[in-house]
Formats: sequence, C-alpha cells, structure tokens
Amino acid sequence: MARIPREMIDQIRNSVDISDVIGQYVQLRRAGKNLTGLCPFHEEQTPSFSVSVEKQFYHCFGCGRSGNVFQFLMDYKHIGFVEAVQEVAKLGNVQLPSQYAELESHQEAGAPVNSEVGKLFDLHEKAMQLYHHILLNTPAGEPARNYLQKRGMSAELIERFGIGFAPAQRILTPFCRQQKLDYQLMRKSGLFTEDREGQLQDRFVERVMFPIRNRQGKVIAFSGRLLNTQQTDLPKYLNSPETPIFNKRRTLFNLNLAKKAARQDGRLYLFEGFMDVISAFGAGVENGIASMGTSFTEEQVQIINRTTSQLDICYDGDSAGQNAIDRAISLVNDHQDGRLQVRVVQLPAGIDPDEFVQQHGAERFRTYLKEQEETTTDFYLRFLRNGKNLNNQQELFRYLEGALKEIAHLKTPLEQDMYLSRLADEFKLDKAALLSQLHQLQGTMRQRPEAPAEAYRQQAAVSYAPPVQEKTATVDRTELAEQILLRYMLHDPNVWSHVRARDDFHFVHEKYESLYMVATSYFAESGDYSPARFLDYLADYPELRTALSQLEQLNVNPDPEMQLIDDCLQIITEQTPLQEQIKKVKSQLKEASTLNNTELTTQLTIELVKLLKKQQQYKAEETK
Repeated sequence: MARIPREMIDQIRNSVDISDVIGQYVQLRRAGKNLTGLCPFHEEQTPSFSVSVEKQFYHCFGCGRSGNVFQFLMDYKHIGFVEAVQEVAKLGNVQLPSQYAELESHQEAGAPVNSEVGKLFDLHEKAMQLYHHILLNTPAGEPARNYLQKRGMSAELIERFGIGFAPAQRILTPFCRQQKLDYQLMRKSGLFTEDREGQLQDRFVERVMFPIRNRQGKVIAFSGRLLNTQQTDLPKYLNSPETPIFNKRRTLFNLNLAKKAARQDGRLYLFEGFMDVISAFGAGVENGIASMGTSFTEEQVQIINRTTSQLDICYDGDSAGQNAIDRAISLVNDHQDGRLQVRVVQLPAGIDPDEFVQQHGAERFRTYLKEQEETTTDFYLRFLRNGKNLNNQQELFRYLEGALKEIAHLKTPLEQDMYLSRLADEFKLDKAALLSQLHQLQGTMRQRPEAPAEAYRQQAAVSYAPPVQEKTATVDRTELAEQILLRYMLHDPNVWSHVRARDDFHFVHEKYESLYMVATSYFAESGDYSPARFLDYLADYPELRTALSQLEQLNVNPDPEMQLIDDCLQIITEQTPLQEQIKKVKSQLKEASTLNNTELTTQLTIELVKLLKKQQQYKAEETK
C-alpha cells in the first residue's frame, strides 16, 4: 500500500472532532475546558480519562495512555495506523484516492488477515453468509423461513441481522474442507464439535442462526434456536462456546447497532432474548441489547456504564421476570460508579416484547415503553409484596420495613416524602410515625450496611460528581522547570528562538531532551505547532507521546513572561548542575574520610562549603 502523504493525514485528522469519535466508545461529560469519562483502556470507578477538544488529543491520568484521534482508534480497536486513518477518513467524509483505500473488508481491528484472530473473524463471516444463503435461497431453509414469518420477522430484519439457518444436513464442515481451512483453526472456532476419533462435525444443526457481533459489528459467534422444539432432549437455544474472539461475559447482543441509537435517546433497553431485541428493533426501538442467554454480568454492566447514562430493564412481568429484574438492579448498583440511572419497564405477565409487538403493533410498543417506565423504588415497592398477605398485620409490618429500606436509599428528602405519603395514604398510617421509623432505619444503615448493594446505595445517596483525579507522579523542581519551559517552547516561536540561541543548552532528563530534538525536526518539516499533528510525528515513541500529553495538561498562562522563561533556564542550566556537583563532592569527601586522606578531605570540604554557599544564594534570590 502506498504511503499516505502527511498533508492528507493532516486533512483527515482535521475533518473530525476527536470528542465525536471517542464519544462513540466512551461516555464523555464536560469538566471545565475538557471532556472526561471512564478510561476504556483500564478498569476504574473514578473518571481519569480526559479529552481536549481545543488540542484534539486525549490523556488518561490513571494509566498514562494518550494520543490523537488516530492513536485512540489504534489502541481501542487494535488496528494499524493506516487502518485508523482510513476509518477517520470515512467519518470525516474525506475521499481517499484508491491507492490509499485498499483495505481488506474482513480485516478486523488489529487482527491482520493472516493472523489466527483475523482468520477466525473471516471464518465466522463466511459461516454467516452460508447460513444466510441457505435460509433465503434453498428448499432446506423453507421451514425456518415460515417460522420467522410467523414470528413477525420481516425480510428487512432478517437481512439487517444476518439471520440464517443450519439444516439437518451438515454443511459447514465440508464447506471449510473445500476452502482448505486449517484443522486447528476449525477446532478453535467453536463452530464444530469433535468426536473421539478427532473428526469435526457441525455444532449447529436444524437451528435458526442468529449471528453475534462484537462492538465493531464483526461476527464473533452464533446463537442457534432449535426449529423443532419437540426434541425435548436438546436445548432450545445453543450458543457458541468461548473462543479467542468470543467472551460471553463481555458480549452484549446488538450493542454494535444499539450504541448509536443510545447516543440519541440517552438510554439502552436491556431485554431478555435475541428475538425481543430484534422485534423491538423492527418496531423502531433500535437501542435494545441482551445478554448471552446467561446471567447478566459485571463486565456487561461496565460496558453499559461506558456507553450510556440510563439503562431501562425490560423483562417479562411474570414471577421469573421480576426476580430477574431484581438481580439485574442489584448487579448494576454493585458494579458501577453511581452515574448510570436504572429504570424498569415491566411488560404484562406472560408477554415478552416479541409477542407484545405482534399483538399490539410497533407504535403501541414504543408508547408503552415510555409510559410504563418506572423507578427502581416503584418496582421494589411492588416487588416486595410478592408472597405476602398484607391483610395480616405481621406480614404488613415486614413489607413496610422492606419498603422503608428502599425509601431510605433515595437521594433527596422530596423523593422520600413522596413515597412516605403514598404508604401513609394506602395503609391509613401516620406519616410522622413512618418518617420517625425511616430516620431510625437510616441511622442503623449508616452504622452497619446490610449488603454490598446496600453499601453502594448509601454512597449513591449523596449527590456527588467526582472530578477528574490527576494521578500524575510528583515531579521535582528541576523537572517542573523543564516541563514549563518545553511547553512554552512548543507553543511560542519567540520562546523557541530564545532557547535555541543558547548553543550549550540541553535538558537534564532524557525524555525532555528527546522531545526537544524530535521537535527540532518537526518544526523544520511542518512549521506551525499542533499537539495532534506532533503526536502523529511521535507515533513510534509511546513514552514521548505520554510526556507530551503531560506537558499539554499543564495549567500555565498562555502568554509567557520572559522572566519566567529565564528562571526555568537558570534552574536547568545552573542550579541542577550545581546540585549534581554537590552530590559528587559529598561522595568524594566520604571516600577520602574512609581512606584517612586528611589533605584531600580538607580540600574537598573547602570546595563543598563554596558550593553550598552558592546554593544558598540561589535560594535567597528565589524568596525575594
């Protein structure tokens, strides 16, 4: 592939706003001049990931990752520089000449087509196309087509989700052999089972095939729905096992499509099954997701927390569905930072979203989701009634105690007052007595939280938006002077010229001296300084990129005073060598004393006194 000219790289980078690109993967909030969010490169509860719109670069104070929009995509998607440039060009509607746009369609982020991961992606893509073809174009697919039609599945939805069919005749194994695919690759794909003789056979047979995609939309696994459910010895749904490209705990069905809709609607809907998600999508609710047929997981909560600010749990209204809602709420409360708002939309008992859409239509479904959305407190005040006879005084007391515990977790007195009034009216109770009981309960909870979820809720009851925590290491006076000086040198041509006029100047720390030398080449080639462009120049030097990001985070006056510049130069060129010299003389003096060399000891002592006096003079000048 031809090398992309630097002028075109600059044009492509400037065609997008870095916050718009990163905002597709990280939930960003305004924090002063910058935007902040949870770092996508390491697990954290307090946001330390900062995006500068002005300078078009990002920096994490927690793990040190930093760079421009290209670097973010390279790090996040594990792709090369050229692929990142091509992706940004598409986002910015910049037309790349054909010699720069020849990227293999099946090449995944950071997974070259010849790598094992790249080959697994390719195999899954071909399997999806094969199953999809059999569903739509063969007699073997007719029973599956009829089933999907009865479920209200339109041709558009079948195409959008790449739904297919695996017939009774095993077809994938001979297809892969015809393609001369590696045996070990087939074993690792999860698409086959292995008998005692080591022979591979199709894992999915007589099943409607739902492709499972990763966040970037690449097929990574399948879920097969049994077409003939009278075969009671077989599971209704069969998912791919975990593979090098598929982790059930970290995968959410339809997230690749839902994340875009969630940015517009401000929420995600968590449904129980794939068919629910697809039916909701067909009804115009495109921000639906589902877990992988297993329990909702902590990892999935973290992914949702990074994607949106609100999660609506939309499960069936029967007993099993209500218990699942309870577990999901507890998991979210235990494993997120308190900024993800949880709501519940409970469907009528015995009806799932798929059936609701078929019975009542798309518009009624959308209206229901909006009108029936309720807080978790509303849900629990109803959920706690299950199995209790509220006409029995003892059971009523138990219910009220549980209800007050839920009300105690609310953030504001106004919310608490509203629910206390509701309880007082319903059960003909004295509201003052309920309030007194609530205060006693809150005092007990502060002393002894009942469970991890309770501890979380107590913490969340305080309205608190944690600021970005700058976890940078403490630097000494010399290094700070180097940082300030180099920061001004990069941004101000006058400061650059002033320092460059000193022939003998160099930085003390190697990373700043290296940045200085690279910047000299950069200015000779590029002229004007741009943090985002300079980060491209440092593509092969991750340590220097981190150092540059730290410089750009310095809170300094944009208009430098030359006195400050000279003070920094003095610290770097005079005081620092002086400190090194004092250190060296002290070491020599210690050695001379050990050897009982009186003459040398006296000479070194006189020299040390002179150096210490000089150091005191510098300190005295600083305090003036």
